[in-house]
Amino acid sequence: MASQQVSELRSAPALRTDHPHPAGHRASLATLAVAALGVVFGDIGTSPLYTLKECLHAAGEAEASRADLFGILSLMFWALLMVVTVKYLTFIMRADHHGEGGIFALLAIVPERFRTHAAQTGKVTGMALLAVIGASLLYGDGVITPAISVLSAVEGLVVASPRLSPLVLPLTCAILMALFSIQRLGTGDVGKLFGPVMAVWFGTMAVLGMYHLVQQPAILGALSPHHGAAFFLRHGVHGLLILGSVVLAVTGGEALYADMGHFGVRPIRLTWSFFVLPALVLGYLGQGALVLRHPEAAENPFFALVPAGLSTYLLVLISSAATVIASQALISGAFSLTRQAMLLGYLPRVTIKHTAYHTEGQIYIPEVNNMLAIGCIALVLTFRESVRLAAAYGIAVTGTMAITSILYYIVVRYSWGWSKWKAGALLALFLSFDIPFLVANLFKFFEGGYVPMLIGAALIAGMLIWSRGRTALMERYTTQFSSLEKARPSIERCLCSRVPGSAIFLAPSADHVPPVLVHHVERSRSLHQTVVLLTVQELPIPEAPAEARYRLTELGDGFYKLIICFGYMEDPLVRPVLRAVAEADRIPFDPDDATYYIGHETIVASDEGSISRIPEAIFSYLNRNAVHEERRYGMPAEQIVEIGTQIDL
Repeated sequence: MASQQVSELRSAPALRTDHPHPAGHRASLATLAVAALGVVFGDIGTSPLYTLKECLHAAGEAEASRADLFGILSLMFWALLMVVTVKYLTFIMRADHHGEGGIFALLAIVPERFRTHAAQTGKVTGMALLAVIGASLLYGDGVITPAISVLSAVEGLVVASPRLSPLVLPLTCAILMALFSIQRLGTGDVGKLFGPVMAVWFGTMAVLGMYHLVQQPAILGALSPHHGAAFFLRHGVHGLLILGSVVLAVTGGEALYADMGHFGVRPIRLTWSFFVLPALVLGYLGQGALVLRHPEAAENPFFALVPAGLSTYLLVLISSAATVIASQALISGAFSLTRQAMLLGYLPRVTIKHTAYHTEGQIYIPEVNNMLAIGCIALVLTFRESVRLAAAYGIAVTGTMAITSILYYIVVRYSWGWSKWKAGALLALFLSFDIPFLVANLFKFFEGGYVPMLIGAALIAGMLIWSRGRTALMERYTTQFSSLEKARPSIERCLCSRVPGSAIFLAPSADHVPPVLVHHVERSRSLHQTVVLLTVQELPIPEAPAEARYRLTELGDGFYKLIICFGYMEDPLVRPVLRAVAEADRIPFDPDDATYYIGHETIVASDEGSISRIPEAIFSYLNRNAVHEERRYGMPAEQIVEIGTQIDL
C-alpha cells in the first residue's frame, strides 16, 4: 500500500471527545431552576403526603408517644440532610461525565482497569456489574413510582365520594397515558409546565407547616440528633425497622443525580438548598406540631393540616397534581440512564431525540417511554390498589444508593487520587446510613419489594448479555480487520478488478475498516475505483462549526477516510456534506451516483461458539431490533446496498 498522505484541504481541528464541564447549560439560571423544580424534585417533594403517617404506623402504637414523635422527626430531618444535602449535592454530584449524572456516569469515570471486560473471559468486572445492578434497580423504581403516585392521587377521589370508586382504575390509566404522551415535548418544556405547579405545592406546604410550627414551637427540638439515637435505644432491633419507612423521606434522592444532565448541577443545588429543603422541613415539622397538639391527627397528618371542608378539597387537588408530577423525576432519569448505558455498550442503540438546543442532556427516548408506560399501566391493573404497591417503595433506590457510594469511592480514590484514609472515611460515612436503610427495606421484599427486584433482574440479564455479545462481536472484527493496512492483503488477494464509479462504506469506527468492505470484495471480487470509508460522529454541541464539519484523509489507491461531524440538534444528513467535499476537495466521486454500502450482522445461535445458545439467541433478538442509525443519514434508498453477514459467536 502506498504511504498515507493526509489531505486536510479544509482546515479542521482535531475532534474533541472530552466535553468540557458543564454540559452546555446556557439557559438562564432562573429558567433552569423552575424547570428543575418540576422535573427533579417531584418525587422527593411529595414524600410529606405519606412519610410521617407511615413512620407513625410502623412504630406500632395506636398513638405515638412524644419521645417517639421527636425521634421519628429527627431521623427524617437528618436523613434529608445527610443523604441528599451532604452525600448527593455536596459530594456525589461533583462526579459528572461530560455534565451527565447517574450511576453510569460514575462508571464512565472509574479507571479503565476497573470497568473493562476481561480480554480472555469477556466477563464484566465487579465495578461494571455493580453499576449494571444499580441502574437496573433504578429502572424498577422508575416503573413503580408513576404507578403508585398517580394511583394514590386518584384514590383521593374515593375519600370525597365513595361512588367514584369504579372510576379509579380507568382514570389512573388515562392519566398515565397522558403523562407519558407529553414526554415527547422534552424535559425542558415539561419542567416549564410542571415547575410553577410544584412551586405552589412547596409554597403551600411551607406556609401550612410554619402556621402549625408557630402554634407548637417546641417541635423544633426534634431537629436534635439525640432524639433519633434515643429512639433506637428504646426500641432495640425492632426500632431499626423504622428506617424502612424513614427512607420514604429521601426516595427520589438518586433521581437528583440521574437528572443532573438535564439542568446542570447549580440550579439543582440552589433550588434544593434555598427552597425545597426548607419547605420539606417546615412541612414535616408542621405535621409533627399538629400531632403533638392533636394525637388523633396521626391517622393522616398531612391533610389534617387544614380544616375540613373546602380547604381539604383544595389540598387534595394540589397534592394530586403534585403526585402526578412526582413521576417525572424517574421518567427523566430513565432517559438519561438509557443513553449512558447505550454509550457504554450495555444496551442496544435506541432512538434519542434531543429536545433542547441549549442543553445536551434534555432528551426523549420513545422506546423507553413506551416501555415505562406499558409497565406502569400493567402494575396498576395487576395490583389495583396503591397500598399493595407501597411496600415496593425504597428497596430498589436504597440498593442503588449503596452501590453509588462504592463506585464514588473508586472514583475519588483512583481517578482523583484521594488518600486511602480520606476516601475510606467518606465511604464509611455514606455506608453508615446506606446499609441500614437497605437492610430495613429488605424486610419488605415479600410485601411488594420483589416487583422492582424482578424488573431489575430482567434488565441485568439483558444488559450483561448485550455487553457480552457486543464485546465478542467487536473482538471478532478487530482481530480480523483492525485497520485498513491489516485488511489490505485480504482485499488484494480477492480483488480481480476495479470498476468505474464510487462506493461509500459506512464505518462505525474511524480506526477500523468496515467488515462489509472486506466481505463485499471476498464475494464479488471487485471494487469501485473510488472508495470512501465514512464515519459519522456526534459532537457534544448543538451544531458543528463549519471548520470542523469533516476531516478527510487520503489513504492511496483510491481510498479515502472521511469523518463527518454533526451536533446533537442537527439532522445528520450526509449527502450535502459529501457534495461539499467533492466540490471543494475535488475527490473523484459524485454523491448522487455513488453506491452506499451498509452491513448488518445476523447472529446464528448455536452451541459451538464462545457464547451458549440461549444468551446468543437473546443477543441476536436484541441486535435485530436495535435502531440502525444509518436510516437517519438521508441516503437515497435506490443507491443503498445492504450486505448481511451470518456470525456465530
